[in-house]
Amino acid sequence: MAAAVESSLEVFHLATGTREIVCRLRRHFEAPNWSRDGKHFLINSEGLLYRLNRRGGEPVRLDTGPLDALNNDHGLSPDGRLIVVSDKSDPDGKSRIHVLPADGGTPRLVTPEGPSYWHGWSPDGKMLAYVAARGGSRDLNIYACTADGGAETRLTTAAGLDDGPDYSPDGRYIYFNSMRSGNMKLWRMHADGSGQEQVTFEDDTRDWFPHPSPDGQWIVFVSFGTDVPVRDHPPNKQVTLRLMPAAGGAPQVIAKLFGGQGTLNVPSWSPDGKRFAFVSYRLLG
Repeated sequence: MAAAVESSLEVFHLATGTREIVCRLRRHFEAPNWSRDGKHFLINSEGLLYRLNRRGGEPVRLDTGPLDALNNDHGLSPDGRLIVVSDKSDPDGKSRIHVLPADGGTPRLVTPEGPSYWHGWSPDGKMLAYVAARGGSRDLNIYACTADGGAETRLTTAAGLDDGPDYSPDGRYIYFNSMRSGNMKLWRMHADGSGQEQVTFEDDTRDWFPHPSPDGQWIVFVSFGTDVPVRDHPPNKQVTLRLMPAAGGAPQVIAKLFGGQGTLNVPSWSPDGKRFAFVSYRLLG
């Protein structure tokens, strides 16, 4: 039986380096997105999607139609009118990407093939970046397709695992994490998949889920220790949140916490780029 957990949605303020607790509940929830108007967050819990007021309170469930096996790969469109989700409700249990209205409603299938896990929406609203395995391969690579479900394009071909793609705010780059060096580190490529280059290099961390700030100044990400297998991003670990200049430079540790999976999986910057949201955890009993 899984241990009971307390989840805390926190906001990190860049100007002061302080952490603000918005909501603390004795239940498991994950992966906050910040709404485009700054008034609420999206989180997932037990396969369902919820909206949480910026001031806290009780999360309110959103209607996702027949989708009731959502994972923590979800996000808002640049104009705030749509939500993209990754769901494994289909009989084969494979995750597929759907889009639905921001206030909830009937979902529309985007990726007929699975598994597909969404991670990034291009700033112009036209493209989705996601992680997928195709043709029976265990390798996960990065793909892109139009938000209306057009033909997909494979952007990476490395063996093993590429994950966590997120667009830069100018749409020129996609940041992602990859194990191709033998360790899980951050990489960057042009939006068409060209010019792939490594951007973090430390041997003593495994780096996951890079998210560029809306002003283009920073990349925030979560780092595990090397006690974690290179392909894994498990829950219930001591992890660090790190910040690095998008223009290049050494990452700095800005927070230490108990978390991992669910902490910073999706884009969670505030609209003004001055803060970001994340989830920390505490095991109960």
